[in-house]
Amino acid sequence: MLLLAACNRPPVPEPDQPPEPRAAGHSAASRALHEPLDKAKAVEDATLKAVEAQRQAIEAAGG
Repeated sequence: MLLLAACNRPPVPEPDQPPEPRAAGHSAASRALHEPLDKAKAVEDATLKAVEAQRQAIEAAGG
């Protein structure tokens, strides 16, 4: 019975404070994830601006 008690791991103590979160954007994985998203958002913004400019040009032409 003593041998079984010796094989158990001691419980991990709970830390007093949770670990500090890492700053966003500093890891390579974070950059690899966010760079394509940022590019897509920039393309979307440019597309929406072009659509609005085209709509205004059509209205100005009497359409």
